[in-house]
Amino acid sequence: MRQVFRVLAYVVAAGVVVQAAVMVYAVAGLGLFIDEGGVLDQAAMDQSMSGEPLFPEDVGLLLHGMNGTIVLPALALLTFVASLFAGVRGAWRWGLGILLLVALQVTLGLAGHSVPFLGALHGVNALLLFGVAMYTGWRVTARGRSVHAAPVVAAPGGMPAAGGVPS
Repeated sequence: MRQVFRVLAYVVAAGVVVQAAVMVYAVAGLGLFIDEGGVLDQAAMDQSMSGEPLFPEDVGLLLHGMNGTIVLPALALLTFVASLFAGVRGAWRWGLGILLLVALQVTLGLAGHSVPFLGALHGVNALLLFGVAMYTGWRVTARGRSVHAAPVVAAPGGMPAAGGVPS
């Protein structure tokens, strides 16, 4: 279960990267659409929301929305559940941190449509979520032990060496 926890944390981090990539893809396509004479108004937005894309890169907006409201929350929940069974000290805290940051991310993303400042915080929180997810995955080594576990090293005479703990 440690490896599952580790992999899920990295998958959440990768999901944040995908989110950024598809959003920039869509915005770049929107810029090209406008440069070529396209108009973005309420009628165009309604057309896009009905499933008829305005421009080919419009799919990036759809992917960003689906990934951010369905896929990443599900992965965050699975990461938290795996953290409970990972057998790594403090894993549940990091799993809960990922889950809460994803919940905040969804909230900021949806609220950003009404309050643009929250949209800016959505981007900042994405960076924080990426960092926490990467650190969480890194905390567990390939063998499943916590990176922060001190090795037991005995010096001659049975006393622990510097940095070691008695057994």
